[in-house]
Amino acid sequence: MLSPNALYESPNALSSHYSRFRVAERLLLTGHSHQAWPDCGFEAHAQAWLDAAEAVDEKWDRAFARADRVRAGWARLLDDTTGQVTLGSNTHEMVVRFLSALHLRERPRLVTTDGEFHSIRRQLDRLAEEDIEIVKVPSSPPEALSEGIATAVDDRTAAALVSSVLFRSAHIVPGLDRALAACDRVGASLLVDAYHALNVVPVSLAAERLDSAFVVGGGYKYCQLGEGNCFLRVPSGCDLRPVITGWFSEFSLLREAAGEGVVAYGEGPDRFTGSTYDPTSHYRASAVFDFFERMELTPALLREVSQHQVTALAEGFDRIDADPRVITRDRSVPIEGLGGFLALGSPHAAALHAGLKARGVLTDYRDDILRLGPAPYLSDAQLADAIAALAETITCIERTPLDT
Repeated sequence: MLSPNALYESPNALSSHYSRFRVAERLLLTGHSHQAWPDCGFEAHAQAWLDAAEAVDEKWDRAFARADRVRAGWARLLDDTTGQVTLGSNTHEMVVRFLSALHLRERPRLVTTDGEFHSIRRQLDRLAEEDIEIVKVPSSPPEALSEGIATAVDDRTAAALVSSVLFRSAHIVPGLDRALAACDRVGASLLVDAYHALNVVPVSLAAERLDSAFVVGGGYKYCQLGEGNCFLRVPSGCDLRPVITGWFSEFSLLREAAGEGVVAYGEGPDRFTGSTYDPTSHYRASAVFDFFERMELTPALLREVSQHQVTALAEGFDRIDADPRVITRDRSVPIEGLGGFLALGSPHAAALHAGLKARGVLTDYRDDILRLGPAPYLSDAQLADAIAALAETITCIERTPLDT
């Protein structure tokens, strides 16, 4: 097993496995939006093409075997033995199928937060235009969020939708079991968006008492799976009938349709399956999941490394002592309350992003938030170089006249 120190040194002990992304040569602080892919993903990507060429229509047996490995990978990351997983290309696809299964005519109310990622935020905003009541609980402070959800749900609520780590701030949301208990009491469903937690903040549905929750997530970020690898975890005993339904749901039917004119569904997660898809993503994902297991890159180890890296970035930023009118960070939440990136608030976020890029540091920003996303293949020396580039960029902006 790799020691954390081996990932802090130069060269980083993992970096050679990411040669095609040249992680040792570039300062990639894009970890919150897009981590590099290990080289094994390239080989698996090519294998998908070769299998299609050799097996033609019979490639699907091989593709479905890859999909099974991907489902098992998600179950491991969720520490889940009671629910089951269905796969999709993106989280919006999964959220839409979930929403289409709710009884919104009888319960036209959805509870969420003002800090959700766009896959949830935009869709719910559109539903609000169609007279679905959307209640948004404040996402700050994060320690009050779960209780806010619990208070907001009532017997008109069909579901609550909430992230376990907030995508703008990196704040971890504690106590989601309280939100689930409130949903269970009124007969509503809870959907947890775990995208920004998986592989950087350990998740255990059993330990967190979230066995009856739906969970959505994907592999574009901390899991290094690339595009096309998302999932919906379905709790056991689910009998919902999504209106948005794909013909793959019929694959596992053990009986004929319930009656003339009635659409039948497969069991459990098969209720939420889609249709024909590009299996290349599952080849890549299964290879990367295998790589993480082979290298013993467990969620606990990755959390330790991430916390070390975020702390190094935070302390480096504090030493810059920047003008808070130019850039600052929220210190109300300790480092251990953060996910896998450092969020820096600045009205100049776009200019800082561009200035860092000109200095060879790739970052990610949204609106007035500059996000520094480390990854386990970066060394401490690379993080220090990135902070030095940030200091130079901030100095350039500070030299321009500021409103007092």
